[in-house]
Amino acid sequence: MTSEATSTTEGNSVTERFRAARDQLLSLRTDLNGAHRDFEWPRFSHFNFAYDWFDQIAAGPRGEQEALVLVEQDGSSTRRTYKQLSERSSQVAAWLESIGVKRGDHVLLMLGNQVELWEAMLACTKLAARLIPTTVMLGPSDLADRIERGRASWVITTAVQAPKFNAVPGDFSVITIGEATGERVPGHDGEHQHPEHDWADSFGAPADFSLSEPTAADETLLLYFTSGTTSKAKLVEHTHTSYPVGHLSTMYWIGLEPGDVHLNVASPGWAKHAWSNFFAPFIAEATVFLYNYGRFDPKALMQQMDKEGVTSFCAPPTVWRMLIQADLTQLKTPPQKVVAAGEPLNPEVIAKVQRAWGTQIRDGFGQTESSLQIANTPGQPVIPGAMGRALPGYDVVLIDQVTGQESATEGELCLRLDPRPVGLTPGYWGDEAKTAEAFRDGLYHTGDVVSRADDGVITYVGRADDVFKASDYRLSPFELESVVIEHQAVAEVAVVPSPDPIRLAVPKAYVALANGYEPTEETARSILQHCRDGLAPYKRIRRLEFFELPKTVSGKIRRVELRKREGEIHDDAGTPTGGQEYSDVDLLQNTND
Repeated sequence: MTSEATSTTEGNSVTERFRAARDQLLSLRTDLNGAHRDFEWPRFSHFNFAYDWFDQIAAGPRGEQEALVLVEQDGSSTRRTYKQLSERSSQVAAWLESIGVKRGDHVLLMLGNQVELWEAMLACTKLAARLIPTTVMLGPSDLADRIERGRASWVITTAVQAPKFNAVPGDFSVITIGEATGERVPGHDGEHQHPEHDWADSFGAPADFSLSEPTAADETLLLYFTSGTTSKAKLVEHTHTSYPVGHLSTMYWIGLEPGDVHLNVASPGWAKHAWSNFFAPFIAEATVFLYNYGRFDPKALMQQMDKEGVTSFCAPPTVWRMLIQADLTQLKTPPQKVVAAGEPLNPEVIAKVQRAWGTQIRDGFGQTESSLQIANTPGQPVIPGAMGRALPGYDVVLIDQVTGQESATEGELCLRLDPRPVGLTPGYWGDEAKTAEAFRDGLYHTGDVVSRADDGVITYVGRADDVFKASDYRLSPFELESVVIEHQAVAEVAVVPSPDPIRLAVPKAYVALANGYEPTEETARSILQHCRDGLAPYKRIRRLEFFELPKTVSGKIRRVELRKREGEIHDDAGTPTGGQEYSDVDLLQNTND
């Protein structure tokens, strides 16, 4: 199948229509009101991102532009142009088909930031196989769950990681990349034998590949397991348009333009990696740059950013918090497009970057279930701590959690489904009940609570499960955490309700300390005094514990574990029976409220 074959089913070239929508957003890059007024999602009956977009870039004037640059710690690099990746992915698709990978087969992809990851994603898209991106951090038990629920019949991974699958039951084949190093990994016990194929054989395949029929827009392309912060990981489905076309909104948020060099610090296997290490930059005809470090080194990272001329930078709040511990002025030519996503970003981080780089980090909100929904976009004033405004193509409504009615000021963030945003999941794979729960009453329910100002600016309050009451006041963990983290001793913090016989619950801060600080009573007193100075009495942090924060494999804090722990380490009177907890009543004098 060629891109022209796809296009004939549309009447007009899908490539031309997609480019027109992309260029419209580029022309309105700093005019959010205009973008809301003029932009409409391009809707296709057939679309294949690899054929109808990526290959067309490769055949055009930007074909010789670098699409992918991977730099290692030793200074070596792997570089591929759009044309080279286009040709190689066709060869890989032809080889995969020759060994038995069929249209609609489920392929678990477990690779790091290596060129084969991008080759495989493009190749499987061309083949119309279904990808299950997976982090290399998983062990056999998690992999068994993904193989079973994801119905994977193929695995693409490295020879080092492949032994993990010896402990995974199921009828699937393993495609290995590279040579084994002799390093033992969990699962290297020979319990299960699976057919194996060597990726190196793909280099002998034909350079051309075609499908017998066009790719339907609503065919499944991606199956993503969520990070599971509050429950068992959900399996989110995306089609050949919901992410490939839907990430027009993500491109718009970042402000990506043709020729940009974009660095996104995200681990492969999670949706954010596909957001801005694959779809958004390729939609923009930009270059994806990645620096593969073993241990985070902000100085080395900034040196590479200068060397490669990074113009656009995205990182999760965890990385931003580590980065600002370093001297940001070491970066001689800081990128002017800087964004954060994954969790809400605290105002203190935004302020420090503003002082050092002369530009503001623009926060954005999306989910594995969607592309970017809400963001601070280029050219718009940034209110520190706010998520921004709804993006073009998304109609946001807030639903009061008590009345179930629309609210102008605060409620659960929902999306109207008429018209349905292209960048939204069809639902949860194999779970009709969970899909029905999320898609009800003509809305998609995100499960996140937000507030909205008169000018449409939206601020994150918390997950519906995280917001809690203390003395009949409704408290947002994020709001309290934003104050706690301003203390120089705090590297990370999670605030949860701690049981109290009088107030029902009081806010407790679990704190991970910055380098150079010790978990002492004096440190606790200093942090609690800082919170007392910065918070109203009814919001005050009443208890504090130094603790290694539990996280998902994608790095998000699992507050659900901390809430559970609070019930386990306190008796009915609220007295701690475990852990080393500090109380503001005990440490601060004149505390009578």
